Amino acid sequence: MAAMTEATIRELASIKGERAPITSCYLDVDGRRVARQRDLEHEVDVLLKDARARADGEASVFRDLRRIQQHVRGGIDRSRVRGLAIFACWADRLWKVIELPMPVRSRVVINRVPAVGELEVLLREHEPMGVLLADRQRARMFVFELGELAGRSELFEAVPRDLDVRGERDRGSDLKQVVETHTQQHLRHAARVAFEVWNQHPFQHLVVGASDPHVRAQLESDLHPYLRSRLCGQISVPVTAGYADVLAAAQAAEAEVERRREAVLVERLRAAVAGRRRGVAGLGPVVDALAAHRVDTLIVSKGYAAPGWRCTSCDTLAAIGRRCKGCRGEMVPVDDLVEDAIEEALAQSCHVEICVGNADLDVMGRIGALLRY
Repeated sequence: MAAMTEATIRELASIKGERAPITSCYLDVDGRRVARQRDLEHEVDVLLKDARARADGEASVFRDLRRIQQHVRGGIDRSRVRGLAIFACWADRLWKVIELPMPVRSRVVINRVPAVGELEVLLREHEPMGVLLADRQRARMFVFELGELAGRSELFEAVPRDLDVRGERDRGSDLKQVVETHTQQHLRHAARVAFEVWNQHPFQHLVVGASDPHVRAQLESDLHPYLRSRLCGQISVPVTAGYADVLAAAQAAEAEVERRREAVLVERLRAAVAGRRRGVAGLGPVVDALAAHRVDTLIVSKGYAAPGWRCTSCDTLAAIGRRCKGCRGEMVPVDDLVEDAIEEALAQSCHVEICVGNADLDVMGRIGALLRY
């Protein structure tokens, strides 16, 4: 099994089917949706039957589909796996299975390159997220990656009571100050623990939950600068919250962070296009920029798909066929030019951003690119 990382996605995007097309298969195997194995197998059989009808008689593709069917029938640990991404080409000895902790839309794509766009979406939407919860006595640190718990640590330091408090009173100490000193020490410990967890399980973003504003402010000021630079918001979850509640709050915070980042990026694109400064929008101009290797960042609305063309001689993509504008070679239709554009951008080491529900990007044609020059 392969792990879903940026390196894995770019490695896949660099592959081209030399002797036969590549079969890309995404499967929703979520046991919460389909509990019985035989029902899952029936769903997969129907999906693969449709794919065989589109295989155009390719023997390699038929073998790929049969192997996918056998893989599902062989059993999957659906206690932790909710989605599968399978990339196969029997003729080129390609077989890569990526198990995912979240469901995906079931579909089969038969193309000369792997369909990795959905993996890119998942990776962008589920960057590692740290959650630090604290009150005056407890602290809990979590790291979530791809919707799963990757690391955690807990700290409990009780406030001095009874005999300790009487002792402080006998010494003439200010009890309020004693408690405050204890709290400050506790929060410094919590910040240190958070940094230790980050060293073991690095994360991109950090949210803090503390019902007391003073505790939250103190905790944030005690964080290591590396962690303060990753602060992206606050969550209203008590330090005693259950795992499911913490995860739900982390996912909501993660989605909000992603939407804000997307909005900033789309605004950059809008300004670049409006000023004709290193920005293009619309499928045709974008694939033309890809053909010229000018794209720095490709920006696409999630779920956008459109047919197009690919040159059989030089592999150039185009929104309009049948003759390649570059080499004048014959072009063939492709079912989803957007997916091909994403894979071409990844192969060129471009940044790829998939935006969810951004109306400004939709107005610009649902796809755009920031250019290198």
